[in-house]
Amino acid sequence: MARGVLVTRPEPGAAETAARLTTLGWTPILAPALRLAPRPLPHPPRAQALLLTSRAAARALTPWPIPVLAVGNATAETARAQGFAQVRAAEGDAAALAALCARTLDPADGALLLAVGAAYSLDLTALLRARGFRVIRRVVYAAAEAPGLPESAARALLGGEVSHAMFFSPRSAACSLAAISAAGLTASVAGVEALAISPRVALALEALPWRRIRVARRPDQDHLLELLGTP
Repeated sequence: MARGVLVTRPEPGAAETAARLTTLGWTPILAPALRLAPRPLPHPPRAQALLLTSRAAARALTPWPIPVLAVGNATAETARAQGFAQVRAAEGDAAALAALCARTLDPADGALLLAVGAAYSLDLTALLRARGFRVIRRVVYAAAEAPGLPESAARALLGGEVSHAMFFSPRSAACSLAAISAAGLTASVAGVEALAISPRVALALEALPWRRIRVARRPDQDHLLELLGTP
């Protein structure tokens, strides 16, 4: 049985996932679909709280004294590691983060600073504004599409060495599918099980003929790895 797992998340997360896979007995095959680059935020605007929807956003920031609400536990842990002291975590998606804001914050106390990647978190912005919050979006990292599928990943797909592929966001899923198609490897995924971190990601995967698409019970890496189990 093939033990290769295609990891499509960008670095530095790809290496972290690869280490987890190796511990579980799988063979990670790195194929990051995006390349991340931080954008400095030297003078953060005044806000009652900072909202973080990804670990990439947390890593891009230099900490300052402000309450932080993170989309999930992994992002919260990264924010604490960066040096933010007051950090709370939601249950893993935009709706949960908006609900946490509604429960714990008052729109009258000031704006919310939403630190994001370019073109990300527009749905969260809409949810928060519908609840009466003023939202200040600031782009703190850029996410550029990778130039193509790595040669090692292409060889593994062509050789039938890949049993599973992990997808962490709708955009990285779409970029991965484009890279696989551009490499002429669409048929090679017929024996591969696609693992999606959320239903939105699963929807983005439907364009290719995967063996099947499965969705994590909760939108985090631990539950995505739960779908894999051990080889």
